[in-house]
Amino acid sequence: MQLTVTSLYAAAFGMVMLVLWISVTKTRAAAHISIGDGGDVVLHERIRRHGNFIEWVPLTLILLALAEIQGASALWLSVAGALALLGRLIHPFGLRADNAAHPARIVGNMGNILSMVLLIVLLAGRVLA
Repeated sequence: MQLTVTSLYAAAFGMVMLVLWISVTKTRAAAHISIGDGGDVVLHERIRRHGNFIEWVPLTLILLALAEIQGASALWLSVAGALALLGRLIHPFGLRADNAAHPARIVGNMGNILSMVLLIVLLAGRVLA
């Protein structure tokens, strides 16, 4: 099995992760801060944007791969992957120290959560069928 859908989304998530990592690295270099955030709010936000991505994406990809291995529909896998990817693209714009309820944060999180629920249902449905 080639895990075509999972591979597509893994590559896309990898690109997003690199963009978030570059953002942290550039900010660290400009602020001359090698560890932690040094009290720099912008650096802290960028670290959390990258960290939040790292906290959510691995399980999403694991569930996507397992559902694909179990034979879930490529259409539904793509819907789940697209929801997660869109959520991950939108979420960083709303993860701000000055606005905990920023609309982009809420919409991005909803994409992540809906994707996760869909993947859990797809996987459980295949395994329990």
